[in-house]
Parts: sequence; structure tokens; C-alpha cells
Amino acid sequence: MAGRLLSLLIAGVLTAFAGQAEARRLRAGDAVPFSHRPCSVLDGRPCTPYTCSVFDHGPCIPEINYPIGQNLQVTVMSVPPEDQQDRYRKPDHDLDNLGDLFAALRSCWSPPAVDHARAGMQMSVMFSFNRSGRPIASPRVTFASKDAPQDMRDTYLKAINTSLDGCLPLKLTKGLGGALAGRPIMIRYVDNRDLEGQSGK
Repeated sequence: MAGRLLSLLIAGVLTAFAGQAEARRLRAGDAVPFSHRPCSVLDGRPCTPYTCSVFDHGPCIPEINYPIGQNLQVTVMSVPPEDQQDRYRKPDHDLDNLGDLFAALRSCWSPPAVDHARAGMQMSVMFSFNRSGRPIASPRVTFASKDAPQDMRDTYLKAINTSLDGCLPLKLTKGLGGALAGRPIMIRYVDNRDLEGQSGK
């Protein structure tokens, strides 16, 4: 019995030291505080510490089990599919879940005028919200149609910024605001309009 207790005690001490080492890997101000990396083949949790130890010399960032994924991605079509019309209607209440958030972001989109648009144009941007529903920084382009000229890319980015500015700040509930704050959100815009048909009219 004594040998078993001693083994458990040693295992606990080793775990505490491992926790300290992991806490020192990620400090407040690190570029990617919530990166998920397996600590070892025997550890099923990411290296970001789940708890902060009193033995740690400095601040650490505990990993919080958010109810959402690490990256939030949504596709916004200029012409919503017939079976997804409801997903493009802005909720008439404070945004309380991801469905509400994505619906609000879809409803905000106003593509460029037909005369200045490009059929099939795609552009993705990434940014984060703070707790009050405002972006922490301007959206950053992560993808654009490869053969689109620079002036066309500028036109779509301007339309994206204008569309988002017209909807901000988003009215988030306290729970959703806390879960979203600082999390990367990526929006992929797809201009699937029949531009030739519309310009002909």
C-alpha cells in the first residue's frame, strides 16, 4: 500500500512540473495563445495549460473549453440558394448562437454594382470581434480569385468593408460575446449573380 501511495505521489509531482513547463510555453501576449498542439503521444490535451499553477513564475493562459470551434467559417453567396433563404435573414433579437451570427453576417452583404462586378468572383477575409460586437482590426484578405485584377480585388474588398460597417456593432448576448471575443472568423464571399443577364436588363 505504501509503495502504491509513493508511486501516486511521484506521478503527481511529475505532472505538476510538466504543467509548469507547459504554462511557461504560452504567456500573455503570445501571438497564438490558443494554439492546439499535442504535448505528447500520451497526452490527449493541447499544450495550452488547462489550469494555472501557484508554482508558476508569471502569468499563464488557461485553456477554456469554448462551445465553438477554433476557427469560424461562413460562406456568403450574393444570390442565396432557394433552400437557404432563412439563413440570409437578419435575426430580430440579440445574437445568441452561431446560427444567429452567420445569418447576420450573410444579411449584411451588398455586392458591388453589376457594372463593377465580376462573375464568379470569390474573396475571403478574416477578422475577430470583441465582446461588444465590434471588429478588433480591419478584415484581412486571405484569398481572392487568382485571375482577378487588382482593381477588381480592391472593389470587392471595399464592398466587404462597407457591408460590414453598415451592420456593426453586432448585438451579441453576453454569452456569445464572451465566446467569440478574439476568435478568428473567416467569411468567404461568392458572387454567383448572372451579371450578363442583369446588365442586359
